[in-house]
Amino acid sequence: MTGAAYGVLFVLGVAYGVVSGLEHSWPLGDYVPPIPIVLSAVLFGLLYGAGRLMGSKLGAFVPGLGWMLVAMMFSMKRPEGDLVVAADAPGYWYLGGGALALVAAVLLIPSTSSWLVHQGPPGKDRPMNISGGMSA
Repeated sequence: MTGAAYGVLFVLGVAYGVVSGLEHSWPLGDYVPPIPIVLSAVLFGLLYGAGRLMGSKLGAFVPGLGWMLVAMMFSMKRPEGDLVVAADAPGYWYLGGGALALVAAVLLIPSTSSWLVHQGPPGKDRPMNISGGMSA
Protein backbone atom coordinates (compact mmCIF):
# COMPACT_ATOMS: atom_id res chain seq x y z
CA MET A 1 0.00 0.00 0.00
CA THR A 2 2.87 2.36 0.77
CA GLY A 3 4.39 1.79 -2.67
CA ALA A 4 1.08 2.71 -4.30
CA ALA A 5 0.95 5.91 -2.25
CA TYR A 6 4.46 6.85 -3.38
CA GLY A 7 3.45 6.08 -6.98
CA VAL A 8 0.46 8.40 -6.69
CA LEU A 9 2.70 11.10 -5.19
CA PHE A 10 5.12 10.74 -8.11
CA VAL A 11 2.27 11.11 -10.62
CA LEU A 12 1.01 14.13 -8.68
CA GLY A 13 4.47 15.71 -8.94
CA VAL A 14 4.59 15.01 -12.67
CA ALA A 15 1.12 16.51 -13.16
CA TYR A 16 2.06 19.62 -11.20
CA GLY A 17 5.28 19.89 -13.20
CA VAL A 18 3.40 19.80 -16.50
CA VAL A 19 0.81 22.38 -15.44
CA SER A 20 3.25 24.73 -13.74
CA GLY A 21 5.81 24.38 -16.53
CA LEU A 22 3.28 25.44 -19.11
CA GLU A 23 1.94 28.33 -17.03
CA HIS A 24 5.10 29.72 -15.42
CA SER A 25 5.64 32.68 -17.76
CA TRP A 26 2.44 34.70 -17.56
CA PRO A 27 3.45 38.34 -18.06
CA LEU A 28 1.94 39.95 -14.94
CA GLY A 29 4.89 41.84 -13.47
CA ASP A 30 7.59 44.14 -14.79
CA TYR A 31 10.60 43.48 -12.56
CA VAL A 32 9.91 40.45 -10.40
CA PRO A 33 7.94 37.70 -12.11
CA PRO A 34 5.21 36.86 -9.58
CA ILE A 35 3.85 33.70 -11.20
CA PRO A 36 7.06 31.57 -10.83
CA ILE A 37 7.36 32.68 -7.21
CA VAL A 38 3.76 31.71 -6.49
CA LEU A 39 4.24 28.38 -8.30
CA SER A 40 7.35 27.69 -6.21
CA ALA A 41 5.44 28.46 -3.00
CA VAL A 42 2.64 26.11 -4.08
CA LEU A 43 5.24 23.44 -4.91
CA PHE A 44 6.75 23.84 -1.45
CA GLY A 45 3.32 23.44 0.13
CA LEU A 46 2.62 20.36 -1.97
CA LEU A 47 5.95 18.73 -1.11
CA TYR A 48 5.89 19.65 2.56
CA GLY A 49 2.31 18.45 2.93
CA ALA A 50 3.08 15.16 1.19
CA GLY A 51 6.11 14.62 3.40
CA ARG A 52 4.18 15.35 6.58
CA LEU A 53 1.28 13.12 5.54
CA MET A 54 3.61 10.24 4.65
CA GLY A 55 5.71 10.85 7.75
CA SER A 56 9.04 10.73 5.93
CA LYS A 57 11.44 12.80 3.89
CA LEU A 58 10.87 10.38 1.02
CA GLY A 59 7.24 11.49 0.95
CA ALA A 60 8.41 15.00 0.06
CA PHE A 61 11.19 13.87 -2.28
CA VAL A 62 9.15 11.55 -4.53
CA PRO A 63 6.70 14.19 -5.88
CA GLY A 64 9.62 16.62 -6.05
CA LEU A 65 11.46 14.13 -8.22
CA GLY A 66 8.45 13.95 -10.55
CA TRP A 67 8.35 17.75 -10.76
CA MET A 68 12.11 17.95 -11.34
CA LEU A 69 12.04 15.42 -14.18
CA VAL A 70 9.31 17.35 -15.99
CA ALA A 71 11.04 20.69 -15.36
CA MET A 72 14.32 19.39 -16.78
CA MET A 73 12.58 17.89 -19.81
CA PHE A 74 10.79 21.20 -20.42
CA SER A 75 14.06 23.13 -20.23
CA MET A 76 15.94 20.95 -22.74
CA LYS A 77 16.17 22.22 -26.29
CA ARG A 78 14.22 20.14 -28.77
CA PRO A 79 15.43 19.42 -32.34
CA GLU A 80 12.94 21.99 -33.61
CA GLY A 81 14.51 24.62 -31.35
CA ASP A 82 11.49 24.88 -29.03
CA LEU A 83 11.68 25.32 -25.29
CA VAL A 84 8.84 25.26 -22.80
CA VAL A 85 10.92 26.76 -19.99
CA ALA A 86 13.03 29.37 -21.75
CA ALA A 87 16.29 30.90 -20.58
CA ASP A 88 14.71 34.15 -19.39
CA ALA A 89 13.84 35.66 -16.01
CA PRO A 90 10.58 33.71 -15.47
CA GLY A 91 12.31 30.47 -16.47
CA TYR A 92 15.19 31.04 -14.07
CA TRP A 93 12.83 32.01 -11.24
CA TYR A 94 10.72 28.93 -11.94
CA LEU A 95 13.62 26.46 -11.96
CA GLY A 96 15.55 28.08 -9.13
CA GLY A 97 12.53 28.64 -6.91
CA GLY A 98 11.28 25.12 -7.53
CA ALA A 99 14.65 23.56 -6.72
CA LEU A 100 14.86 25.66 -3.56
CA ALA A 101 11.31 24.61 -2.61
CA LEU A 102 12.24 20.94 -3.13
CA VAL A 103 15.37 21.14 -0.96
CA ALA A 104 13.64 23.19 1.75
CA ALA A 105 10.63 20.87 1.93
CA VAL A 106 12.78 17.76 2.22
CA LEU A 107 15.03 19.32 4.86
CA LEU A 108 12.13 20.63 6.97
CA ILE A 109 10.39 17.25 7.28
CA PRO A 110 11.40 15.72 10.64
CA SER A 111 13.20 12.40 10.53
CA THR A 112 11.19 9.76 12.34
CA SER A 113 12.44 6.40 11.17
CA SER A 114 16.19 6.80 10.76
CA TRP A 115 18.25 4.59 13.03
CA LEU A 116 21.18 6.99 12.62
CA VAL A 117 19.27 9.88 14.13
CA HIS A 118 17.03 8.18 16.72
CA GLN A 119 18.78 5.32 18.44
CA GLY A 120 17.39 6.19 21.83
CA PRO A 121 18.96 5.53 25.19
CA PRO A 122 19.57 1.97 26.31
CA GLY A 123 16.90 0.66 28.62
CA LYS A 124 15.15 -2.57 29.49
CA ASP A 125 14.64 -3.41 25.80
CA ARG A 126 18.21 -2.57 24.79
CA PRO A 127 20.76 -3.19 27.53
CA MET A 128 24.08 -1.44 27.17
CA ASN A 129 26.86 -3.77 26.01
CA ILE A 130 30.19 -2.34 27.06
CA SER A 131 32.31 -5.41 26.39
CA GLY A 132 31.35 -5.62 22.72
CA GLY A 133 29.96 -9.14 23.13
CA MET A 134 33.13 -10.57 24.66
CA SER A 135 33.22 -11.95 28.18
CA ALA A 136 36.17 -12.60 30.44
